[in-house]
Amino acid sequence: MSALGQRLQRWFHSRVPRTDTLALTQRNVYILPTRAGAMLALTLLVLLVASINYQLNLGYLLTFLLAGATVVGMHVCHGNLRGIVLHLSPPAAVHAGQAVVLDVQLTSERKRARYGLGLGVIGVDAAHTPLAWTDVPAQSSARVQVSWPAPQRGLHAIPPIQAQTLFPLGTFRVWTVWRPAAQVLVYPAPEAAPPALPAGSSEPGSAGSARQQDSGEFDGVRAYRRGDPQKTVVWKKAAQAFAAGRDDLVSRDALSSQRQQLWLDHAQCGHSALEARLSRLTAWVLMAERLGLDYGLRLPGRELPPSQGATHQARCLEALALA
Repeated sequence: MSALGQRLQRWFHSRVPRTDTLALTQRNVYILPTRAGAMLALTLLVLLVASINYQLNLGYLLTFLLAGATVVGMHVCHGNLRGIVLHLSPPAAVHAGQAVVLDVQLTSERKRARYGLGLGVIGVDAAHTPLAWTDVPAQSSARVQVSWPAPQRGLHAIPPIQAQTLFPLGTFRVWTVWRPAAQVLVYPAPEAAPPALPAGSSEPGSAGSARQQDSGEFDGVRAYRRGDPQKTVVWKKAAQAFAAGRDDLVSRDALSSQRQQLWLDHAQCGHSALEARLSRLTAWVLMAERLGLDYGLRLPGRELPPSQGATHQARCLEALALA
């Protein structure tokens, strides 16, 4: 597309209001002939000229029969998309480099089924993100998932989405442009091979801190007790015991863990570039959560106290995305 075409497209998209639910009416549904439709129109013109020149009654019949079928197909194609209600569910957060999946629900209140409805993100390479096609049953709904590659970290608006249909003859293309109001949060991409977690620091007033091994696990462990949560079991030590023919398990010592704090500090992660630091901190957050450790996050102007769990992990990754 030329630079002028891109400017015109951006101008047209900017006039479309943002909304997560869009009802398609004659005011926001557009129709134009396809290449096949243009060839059909040229063929009809040639047939009409030949019928007039040679006074062929059967030629007139064939010409006007095909023209009538084309007009009916145009009406059916426009009505196949008009009346659909599009609704976007809030997209889940992803890491940079992953695909953002958009879950779109198509609802129809008419007593006729809708066939051959396609959705896709505008401005994305069609070879990598082709249109997703579906049919909508009569007075029912259908769900379509549309994906697009996530940009860099941060909070991003959803790009315009195009819904179209070529049903029934493929001679006309009916489409609409939809700008969702939802936004997607993109976390930093985790470092591929991060180093071990930093050593835990002693809490104020405590006697000392637990030592940490290179694997990122604290060495304060005790024998397994019935009822201990599975996330406290040191599975690496368990695998070594099973390989040696023993069945004894060990769990992380909660009292030892309570005497130390694991801080993931932006100023001490060993990189000078901002994005490299955020990438390493992201990998450490995922590692600490996978090991079931309490961890805190220190960023310039913000500090999250040590905790664990899905909610704490999401808060830490959100802080890293918006840093």
